[in-house]
Amino acid sequence: MLHYQPIVATTDQRLLGMEALVRWQHPERGLLTPDAFMACAEETGLILPIGAWIVQAACVQAKAWHDAGLFEGSVAVNLSARQLKDPALRSVIISALSESGLDPHFLTIELTEHSLMDNTEATLALLQELRACGISLSIDDFGTGYSSLSYLKRFPVTTVKIDRSFVRDITTDSNDAAITKAIIAMAHSLHLSVVAEGVETGMQLGFLQAHGVDAIQGYVVSKPLPAADIPQLVRRHATTGHSETAPAPTSERLAERVSVMQL
Repeated sequence: MLHYQPIVATTDQRLLGMEALVRWQHPERGLLTPDAFMACAEETGLILPIGAWIVQAACVQAKAWHDAGLFEGSVAVNLSARQLKDPALRSVIISALSESGLDPHFLTIELTEHSLMDNTEATLALLQELRACGISLSIDDFGTGYSSLSYLKRFPVTTVKIDRSFVRDITTDSNDAAITKAIIAMAHSLHLSVVAEGVETGMQLGFLQAHGVDAIQGYVVSKPLPAADIPQLVRRHATTGHSETAPAPTSERLAERVSVMQL
């Protein structure tokens, strides 16, 4: 099954989109996160049918939310290294968009730096084609892999996501704070947007807002939720959030508002 975690604008809490995160409802072990089964899926090749289902289900769900007037944001799905090597990947993505009716501009593909390391020429051609269709491309867990700068230069990336390992201690560790500020400055100089993952406290949020992060996701807004719980979250967000034209709140007031949104 898929759970969804909201991504919101740092300054005014506008709902920008949802990241689709796969879960496995195991008959004996309960609800499992990807750490418990995705490595096995990669090794066995099951990641290909699972990944195809994720893209299809996420596009269908996003289109349903749009049609219901719930929100007009994007949906992000993660692709693995093995999926990037699959010759059928392009048709999987295009079919999911076509069958669901979702505008390509509302789909974001998230890739890790590790997944970009192999088969780069074929991957580059594929990503350029997807980007030309209007699909956005994001590098997930940025800063934890290799050759980060060369990826930003070569691939048609639109967004970088700061890994939670840097965000966790940005208010207490000067090195993490420096790395985070450097990533933000570098990405903005390349005209890329920046999303911070794993934001859990008002102090982290205040730091990220002060240093210009474009968007955040994490428990400070909401944990990942099943699709059935998203309408309630969106209604709550509409009540506590800011309009596009509202002045940017102070860090203290923003922290107060997102604390109300915690589930």
